[in-house]
Amino acid sequence: MTSTAHHSGFIAIIGRPNVGKSTLLNALLGQKVAAVSPRPQTTRRRQLGILTIENAQLVFVDTPGIHQARHKLGEFLNYEAEEAADGVDIIIWLVDSSDEPTEDDIRIADLLNKLPLRAQRLLVLNKIDTLTPEEETARVYTFSNLLNHADVSTGLNTGAMKVSATKKIGLDELREKLISMLPEREADYPEEQVTDSYERDIASDLIRESCLKILRDEVPHSLAVRIDEFKERENGMAYIAATIFVERESQKGIVIGEGGKMLKSIGSAARKEIEDMGGRKVFLEVRVKVSKDWRDNQNMLNQFGYIKRK
Repeated sequence: MTSTAHHSGFIAIIGRPNVGKSTLLNALLGQKVAAVSPRPQTTRRRQLGILTIENAQLVFVDTPGIHQARHKLGEFLNYEAEEAADGVDIIIWLVDSSDEPTEDDIRIADLLNKLPLRAQRLLVLNKIDTLTPEEETARVYTFSNLLNHADVSTGLNTGAMKVSATKKIGLDELREKLISMLPEREADYPEEQVTDSYERDIASDLIRESCLKILRDEVPHSLAVRIDEFKERENGMAYIAATIFVERESQKGIVIGEGGKMLKSIGSAARKEIEDMGGRKVFLEVRVKVSKDWRDNQNMLNQFGYIKRK
């Protein structure tokens, strides 16, 4: 007999950098609300992704990757991720099943083991399509043994869900599992709402995503994006002016490229992503400025919105 009760609640997705948290969020929602790139630490803020279906509303909290912080920005990212675990109904610990647990994975498991048991834990192994059945069994055992408390859904001591976010394997099973774990409660958000982020904030993330994809290893995570203007024009087009900040003059030259070619490529890629998100044409102007060592400058971090809430 099918239950008609309505289930609703908040689900934090945590994990080390580059395990696929934002990719999983977008796949579960069936649309893009979180920036994704092959580089770690693409996500720098908590962001909600809201999935409303019949008899359930799942409010996912995407978080930055937890890692060994080396500057004030890194400390903020860890703070954002750890704070997201407070007050939710379920914590998904997403791991990369193609690797053995790393030091960052162990750090996250220790954090989860120390947290009060208000939220249920669910271990989710991503990139499961890369493993043989024998490797899959071994990875589930290795990661689950790091946790003191987790959902029991396999024959092992602690359970795990297995997915491939990019191949969309196991997503239906994961959604059903999460719904069964959520409390019976009315929805917190309107049916049509899919995120809590403003369009200008998502635009900033999409510009930075384009930088990470196009620049690759040349300028890693020493850049930030600030939206200077975001205006709606009478013809329905949006006008956006943005500044890309880097830490060194040499990095500025790399971002701009010979004859401005690199910056043009970044702008074109970002504009297409922003247009796809908003469903309208966008005129995007992007410039590059140097702010020396901005990742350790609290005033600059405040400008970019990296402000602790408590």
